[in-house]
Amino acid sequence: MKQQTTTPYMYSTPMYYQPTPMYTPPAGSTLPAAGGTTGQVAGQQVPGMLPAEESYIENILRLNRGKVATVYMTFENNREWNAKIFKGVIEAAGRDHLVLSDPQTGRRYLLPMIYLDYITFDEEIEYQYPFGGGPMASYPPR
Repeated sequence: MKQQTTTPYMYSTPMYYQPTPMYTPPAGSTLPAAGGTTGQVAGQQVPGMLPAEESYIENILRLNRGKVATVYMTFENNREWNAKIFKGVIEAAGRDHLVLSDPQTGRRYLLPMIYLDYITFDEEIEYQYPFGGGPMASYPPR
């Protein structure tokens, strides 16, 4: 009589792979829509996700409208001047630009952020701390 062999890969019922979710939201809460980067669920911080970021340069400049700033910019491939310094009152700021006005001459400057190196102020600045705190003019001493 011949022995019948079975291969170890044959199963009587099919097996399916079930991935385990990395994060399960608490009952009753919802996740942000796809593409959202807020990192918050129903006003709460989601573990493993970054908090909402508010400290972008344009937001900090908007908080300091009306203050005098010195803006340092570098313009590559410019034969007349490579770097330039602008001093004036912050009138407006957008995602890609800054508007300064020179109170002595009345001249207005529309400056593209792409050329921005840094900005200095001669007084304390308003700064909205990005992670749930209130406005901060300076960091506490270390």
